[in-house]
Amino acid sequence: MTLAKTILHIAEREHWDAARTADAPYTRSTRGRSLAEEGFVHCSSDEAQASAVLSRFYADVPPADLILLVIDVASLDAPVRHEPADGELFPHVYGPIPLHAVIEVRPVPATR
Repeated sequence: MTLAKTILHIAEREHWDAARTADAPYTRSTRGRSLAEEGFVHCSSDEAQASAVLSRFYADVPPADLILLVIDVASLDAPVRHEPADGELFPHVYGPIPLHAVIEVRPVPATR
C-alpha cells in the first residue's frame, strides 16, 4: 500500500477555531469525542471516504459548522496507522495534530 502524503479530517469548526485561538494542537478525535477519550484522531484517506463518513455520522450537522482539514502526514509528530473499519482502511493519527501540519482548510463536500 502506498501511503498518501496528505490525509483528511472532518472537524467541527468551533473546535478547530478554539485550537487556533489557543495556538495549541488540535485534539478532537471525532464528533463528540476527544483524542484523550478515543486514543487517536479519526481521518479519511480521500474526499470519497470523507463524504461517506459525513453521510453516516454528520448528516444532521449544518455544513457551515464543519470543515475538512488537509493534513500533511510528514509534519505529524505522532504515528499514522491505517486500520480497518467498515471494510475499508482509515488513517488514524495517534496523537494531537500540530497546527502547522494542517496545510489547507476546505469546506466539507456539498454532497453527502
